[in-house]
Formats: sequence, C-alpha cells, structure tokens
Amino acid sequence: MAEQAGIKIFSFVGKMKVLHLSWMAFFITFAVWFNHAPLLSVIADSLGLSSSEIKTLLLLNVALTIPARVIIGMLTDRYGPRLVYALLLAICSIPCFMFAVASSFEQAALSRFLLGFIGAGFVIGIRMVSEWFPANELGTAEGIYGGWGNFGSAAAAMLLPSLALFFGGEDGWRYAVAITGILSLVFSVIWYFNVTDTPQGSTYFKPRSSGAMLVTSRNDFFLLILMKLPMYGALALLTWKLSPNGVSLLSAQSTILVYLGLCLLFIAELIQTYKVNIKVFQTTIPAAQQYKFKQVAVLNVLYFATFGSELAVISMLPLFFAETFALDMVFAAMLASTYAFMNLMSRPGGGWLSDKFGRKKTLLILTAGLAVGYFAMSLISASWPLALAVVTAMLCSFFVQAGEGAVFAAVPLIKRSLTGQIAGMTGAYGNVGAVVYLTVLTFVPYSQFFLVIAVTAVIGFIALLFMEEPKGSIAEVHEDGTVELISVS
Repeated sequence: MAEQAGIKIFSFVGKMKVLHLSWMAFFITFAVWFNHAPLLSVIADSLGLSSSEIKTLLLLNVALTIPARVIIGMLTDRYGPRLVYALLLAICSIPCFMFAVASSFEQAALSRFLLGFIGAGFVIGIRMVSEWFPANELGTAEGIYGGWGNFGSAAAAMLLPSLALFFGGEDGWRYAVAITGILSLVFSVIWYFNVTDTPQGSTYFKPRSSGAMLVTSRNDFFLLILMKLPMYGALALLTWKLSPNGVSLLSAQSTILVYLGLCLLFIAELIQTYKVNIKVFQTTIPAAQQYKFKQVAVLNVLYFATFGSELAVISMLPLFFAETFALDMVFAAMLASTYAFMNLMSRPGGGWLSDKFGRKKTLLILTAGLAVGYFAMSLISASWPLALAVVTAMLCSFFVQAGEGAVFAAVPLIKRSLTGQIAGMTGAYGNVGAVVYLTVLTFVPYSQFFLVIAVTAVIGFIALLFMEEPKGSIAEVHEDGTVELISVS
C-alpha cells in the first residue's frame, strides 16, 4: 500500500499526492459540468431561450452521464484511472468550447448533452483512491476526494458570474465558460505525468471479462438486469421530454427511433451480460470469490436520492432563490453555492463517520436526516427570513453530501477488481435520480419538488435495512491463479 501511514492533509507525496491530484481532477470536471448553472439568466438572454428551453438544458446536462458512468467505469477497470482520466479531461474540453461559442438553442443543447460525459469522471477517482488507501482510511480518503472535488460546482457558482462581469459585454459568459475548458485541457497533461495506477509493487486487478459487470450467482444476475431498467427508463423519460410532447427538440419520427434504439440497446446489453456471466448458470462460483450484488443495489438506491438530488438542486437552486426572494441572479448564485460549499466538510465527514462507526449505521442516520432536510426545504417561502432559508439549505446539504461520502466509503469494499464498474453503476443512479427530479420540477412547484425528494429518501432508508456491513476480506485472483485477500474491515 502507500508509503506513509494515516491521512496527512498537508502532505503532497505518495498516496497523499495521488489523493490531492485526484480531487483536483474531479474539481475541474464539476466546474466544467456546471459552468452554465450560475450563468443561466445571461445565457438565456444571449441566446433568446424560453423557460422551457432552460429547463431542457438542465436535463440534457445530466442525461449522457447515465451511460457514460457505466462505460467509464468499465474502461477504468480495464485500462487504469491514469489514462482514462487524462483522456476524459482532454476530450471533454471540446464540447465545453462548443457551448462557449453556441449561437442557438440547438447548438447549446447538443454541447450540454455531450458535456454530460465529463460527469463520469467521478468514478475514475474512486478506483484510483481505493488502490492507494487501506480499508480503515478509505472512507475518509474517498470522502475528501468526493467532497473537495464536488466543490467544483460551488466554485463555478461563486467565480464564473464575476469572471463574466470582468470580461464584460454580452459575450462575457462565453469567455468564462471557455476558461473552464482550457483548465480541463491543461490539467489532463498534469494528471497523466504525475500519477500511477497503483503504489509501486502493487497489483492492479482487472475483471476476468470485459463488456458487462460480473456477478457471482444466478439470483444476482437477475437482480443486475432489474437494476439496469431504471437507467433505460431515465433515458426514455428524457426522450419523451425532448419529443413533440415536451420541448419538440426531437421530431415524432426521431423520438420513435430513439425509443427503438433504447430497446435494441437493452437487448444487446442483456445478451452481452449473459455471455459474460454464463458461468453462474453452469457451475457454482467458489465462495471466496463471490460477492453480493444486493450491496450494489442498495447503494444504487441511496445514490439516487443523495447525489441525484444534489445534481438537481445545484442546477435549480440559483433560480429558486432568485424567484422566491426576488434577488438578482449573481447574488442568488452566491447564496445557492452554499449548498455545494458544504461538500468541503460534509462528504469527508460522512466518509470518516463510516470508517469510525460502520457503513450501515452511518448511512441509516444520514438518510433519515436527508429526508427531514428536504421536507424542511419544501416549506421555504417568501415569508421566510432569507438567512433561515440559506441555513436550511446548508443543513440539508450536510446530510445529502455526507450520505454520498458514506455510500462511496462502501463501494470499494465490495469487489476490488470491479470497483470502477460498481462505482459507475452507482454513480449512474445518481444521474438517473437527477433526470427524474428535474423532470418532476417541470411539472410541479418548488415545494412539491423538494417533497418528492424527501419521499425517495424514505425509500432509500427502507432499502438500507437489507444492506450488510462490509467485514472480513475480499478475494482477488492474480493472473497466475494465486489468490490475494484484501481486508475490508
């Protein structure tokens, strides 16, 4: 494992260097991914966008991340986080520049849709950090990675409006957006030449097959297929929103073709998943090599409610504060950034609590707090003192983001060689949640939007009752057939 013992925040050598560069990479991906949120009002004026078109951009921004996180998770397990993160940062600077020069809703929509791919960067760092830190430090390390990296959205909210004003004129927002793309491109080079996939002498375990997630029992195979359905459902929901029944970005014929494509893709994935996992129908997998997919399923549901709600809320919160309290957009964006600001403390805190008191117990407490927090936000109105509304949002945010930290404190402890894929699927569920919540927002007022999130948190709490606390060791097989036990407790 890594050279120095413990987590030394101010160190920049060994595992701590990798941790710091990892959260920096994640920070940049989130700054790029949400560089539009604090600038929505000026972007709308510049491009002549309607309220419906603005909300469509919010949906498109998170849509592609659903399949992207699964794909990136597979690529990470196969080729390693060093190469995959570098390529993602470099390639995704292109749609960022496309958005900066967009002159119509269609161009903006396409670039925001493509930018959803950069939201998959999160899963890469999860695998990288799990390779460098032992189980008793992993929750805290993953929490720092996720929390400090997630702060990229808050940094964008705080800095980009001022940066746009600095450049001035009606194109100020374009320069602000383009700068985030330049930052992504430059850091891709810095990342590639300063990290390695594992500490020296350690083995980077890869799945024995690629193309689909491995399971270790028949029941888990069917549960895996079942858990794929909501991801396709979210993409179908998005298609409907873009159809003539929604904002008419797609024609009726195009909509039918997309629905057909999704069906064919699901069938193809079903066949591929069966091919990869045919062994579970032919023989019994040795007990030492088995893992329980229900652990993944529970974490998927929890991330739907935690990260899904965060993505949705940070996308709409500036508008919520502006409309509810009649604020100018710059000030509203600054206030809204406090929600994401909590990532600096809450996500590492959730990971630390998991290391200290156990994964399941911590998640139960945080999920309950999340439900109460969003119920409180559903009560916010213009009659509230503004300060109280901001504090309520921050308290709710603590439970949301601490819950995210606790979720990913457990993800790397399920099956090391599949960490990228598990993180990808769990992360994708966060985006499924965002699509569902943002779609709900197009039909209901803000109060009901927050209430819907609270109800799904209750469902997540119930699912948690079926989770098992990670303990003992997980077995990974070397290429020569020897087995290595990796402690998870």
